Amino acid sequence: MTQDPLLAGLAALATDAPDGLLDRIAARWVTAPTPLGEVSVAFTDQGIAYVHLGDGFAAAFRARAGRPLLPADRPPAGLLPALRTGRSSGLALDLRGLSDFQRDVLLAARTIPRGEVRPYAWIAARVGRPKAVRAVGAALGANPVPLLVPCHRVIRSDGVAGDYVFGATDKERLLLAEGVDLDALRGLARERVFYLASDTTGVVCFPTCHNARRITSAHRHGFRSLAQAQEAGYRPCRTCKPALAA
Repeated sequence: MTQDPLLAGLAALATDAPDGLLDRIAARWVTAPTPLGEVSVAFTDQGIAYVHLGDGFAAAFRARAGRPLLPADRPPAGLLPALRTGRSSGLALDLRGLSDFQRDVLLAARTIPRGEVRPYAWIAARVGRPKAVRAVGAALGANPVPLLVPCHRVIRSDGVAGDYVFGATDKERLLLAEGVDLDALRGLARERVFYLASDTTGVVCFPTCHNARRITSAHRHGFRSLAQAQEAGYRPCRTCKPALAA
């Protein structure tokens, strides 16, 4: 990585920079292993700011954040486990520079548990913009911290994984590694089944909800819409909240 002119100027100062100055004007970076291979990660005093797969990391980060990069001695606490497990709720993120809408979309996506998926419409409803499904897709496509904000867990309502910042193939790889049965989802979608209900609990869920996965075949009923399930006497799951996508 070539020397940034701003950092070169600071290095040429006659006296040392005040404590904390570099962290206010520059970001630190490390490389880290992930299920998709090694990524480059930029972080600031506010949290993780950028995750990049492949070449061009420094230029892409500078274009996005306008900050130079300094190599870090070690990754920030919690980063490596979060990238390895897909569970990052306790990790601080630096989402400065995003609009309120973009930030709300990413934070909503961050609530989707590992091994589960939600449709784009669910995110749109959760952020209070139920008609902004396309805008949700655009916000997720520009996610600066993929893997840590699991935008790969947001899919199309027809069971197709859809686009992803690292590519559709890697999106499917991540979902399969988390235990999402994409073939089963597509099969249900072909039958126009988007919700699964249990006649034991009286609850209807998204198919990948951990509650839905416990329903035995003898007690499982599929529905095209939440309204149909409710007409049949089922109430929406309080965990996966399918009513948001209705």
